[in-house]
Amino acid sequence: MVDNIFLQISVLLGLTVSIAFVIRLLRQPLMIAYIIAGIIAGPLFLNVISSGHGSFDAFAELGVVLLLFVVGLSLNFSYIKKVGRVAMIAGVGQVLFTATFGWLILNALGFNGIHSLYLAIAMTFSSTIIIIKLLSDKKDLETVYGRYTIGLLLVQDLIAIFIMIMIKTTGLGDSLVTSISSLFIKGVIVASIVYFLAKVVLPPLLNRVAKSAEFLFLFTVAWCFGIASLVHWFGFGLEIGAVIAGISLGSSPYSLEISSRIKPLRDFFIVIFFIILGSQLGVANIPDIIVPGLILSAFILIGNPLILYILFRLTKFTRRNSLLIGSTAAQVSEFGFILLFTGQQAGIVSTNDITIFTMVALITIFISSYTISYNEKLYKVLKPILSIFGKDSRQQKEDKEKTYDVIVIGYHRIGWKICETLVNSKKTFAVVDYNPEVIKSLKGRGIHAYFGDVADVEFLNELPLKKAKLIISTIPEADDQITLIRHIRKENKQKPYIIGNLFHSAQVEDLYAAGADYVMMPHLLGGHWIADIVTKKPWTKRTFGTLKREQKKEMTLRFSTQQNK
Repeated sequence: MVDNIFLQISVLLGLTVSIAFVIRLLRQPLMIAYIIAGIIAGPLFLNVISSGHGSFDAFAELGVVLLLFVVGLSLNFSYIKKVGRVAMIAGVGQVLFTATFGWLILNALGFNGIHSLYLAIAMTFSSTIIIIKLLSDKKDLETVYGRYTIGLLLVQDLIAIFIMIMIKTTGLGDSLVTSISSLFIKGVIVASIVYFLAKVVLPPLLNRVAKSAEFLFLFTVAWCFGIASLVHWFGFGLEIGAVIAGISLGSSPYSLEISSRIKPLRDFFIVIFFIILGSQLGVANIPDIIVPGLILSAFILIGNPLILYILFRLTKFTRRNSLLIGSTAAQVSEFGFILLFTGQQAGIVSTNDITIFTMVALITIFISSYTISYNEKLYKVLKPILSIFGKDSRQQKEDKEKTYDVIVIGYHRIGWKICETLVNSKKTFAVVDYNPEVIKSLKGRGIHAYFGDVADVEFLNELPLKKAKLIISTIPEADDQITLIRHIRKENKQKPYIIGNLFHSAQVEDLYAAGADYVMMPHLLGGHWIADIVTKKPWTKRTFGTLKREQKKEMTLRFSTQQNK
């Protein structure tokens, strides 16, 4: 066994990469590779991470915070209001039904009252981390079923916090009413502080910070951990704090850039989380736990999706969306471990109970990663069976994805003139720029604008490029444009026309090789323009006076557009 934390991480990553190669060849979700790597690296086989385990736990917790922070970035208060009622009904209903049926099954298996109650409650909640990670990988977070799934998970998390309050209150002998009142007051204080910071302090700060990509990244990480720690200090848990930190930045014009900068850091730490999860499989009392573990796993894999399917059908969702939402909940949550460990400290829960839950967690997480990843195929398989009940009369409209005829990359120098021409045309367009002042000015004029760096592929994935007919890049950097063009040619099936821009001819062929349809070269275009003037216009004072006046008028127009006209 390796004791050095650096060598432990090296061994873990090497093992994970090796398994991931095989998993990718089999076209399976990478999460499976992480869990298998954890099982092999854990005490069951190599025992690589038994020492220094606290460090790995800290890494895993960082991954959880960053994952939920990115989720919060995609949320806003109007969205929460929209999904809140249905999510509350489905969340409370699912918790009650799962806990009740789970308790009955556990009693039938011979578990005593308090043991079965703890295990039943522990199995009630779905894993926010796993579901969001898989939906994010599928780019389904912005779909109807993805949005309501997030709402459902937030309701579950709130119920989980409430249950933990009751458990701690019982242990401390405090009044439940007193504890809930205290928590409500703390919640109001936290909400007020975060709202004030988000509305008053953040906007002017971000306008200054966003001028430097490095500073924006540093500030964002500090904000995420700071708000999460503040909320945790008030007794709400780091997970809720991370979501709140993300929501507070979600309405910022820099949210896409922030998200793209955070995602690589998030992915590294979340890999550690799943490795730790896999390493928790033990060998104690395997013969005693295998039967109840398999029965409870079957209940979670079949019962939870069925319960949610029925609940969402009752709230007038389509069969497709009801099934897709139900398919996400076929696993147990990390909260279950917290609940059981709390019960073990109180002398109520046994080691055998925790081992059973660990087995259920690994089985359900392993299988549910497939049901989530391939839920559309699962629906197609089950559609003929569901059609027996007749035609589905219910419909949900997917939120319309923003589409533009033209995307202009870079507003400075050349782009502003293109935009002014497009404003007067009937073509829809949006601007992408890395200058916060330009973004503010354009949004003030009602022009759609996105703040971010086109050299960042994660940021490009968030842009509405898929249905654009024409993309015009006015930025001078050849390498950034090659990255942009290659990404568009790979991801965009519509095959838009792409116009690039270079001040020097050295890399023109590189842009054409990447897929550009035409490359502007300002000095050549300027030469063509003046050549046209001297050949088609008379060489008179009037000619050049007219050109001079037109130039001054255009310069005035350019200045006024950049002053938030």
